Amino acid sequence: MSKLSIICFSGTIDKLTSVGVLAQAGAAMGMEVSVFVTFWGLMNFTKGEKKAIMPKEFEAYGPMMMEGMKREHVKSWYEMLKEAKEMGAKIYACSMAAGVMNIKKEDLDPIVDDMVGAATFLQEAEGGQILFI
Repeated sequence: MSKLSIICFSGTIDKLTSVGVLAQAGAAMGMEVSVFVTFWGLMNFTKGEKKAIMPKEFEAYGPMMMEGMKREHVKSWYEMLKEAKEMGAKIYACSMAAGVMNIKKEDLDPIVDDMVGAATFLQEAEGGQILFI
């Protein structure tokens, strides 16, 4: 597998962390990595503070998880994605979701490379592994 494309639909910390880990690992392995951020995931890819939330079913484990991540020196999902980008990964915002949510290109965090539609993303993802998180 030389190409990894990740669709990030969720804005919860567990899923954003998974996106960060997989994007960073794929890029470190020399894969062509692209991340397509849509709907609730898109909320954490706008400028300003990142407010990823813990899903309700895991709220009781949140403090333990965050303490463990700190103890093990696990970087934030955002830092992992920044490192993946340094290794060549691309991050795209879904143009349709952005329109629905009234998010303009200039509202996006600098980590986002471009705003594209689903067809453009799927063309880029063609021939590789696609993950939906």
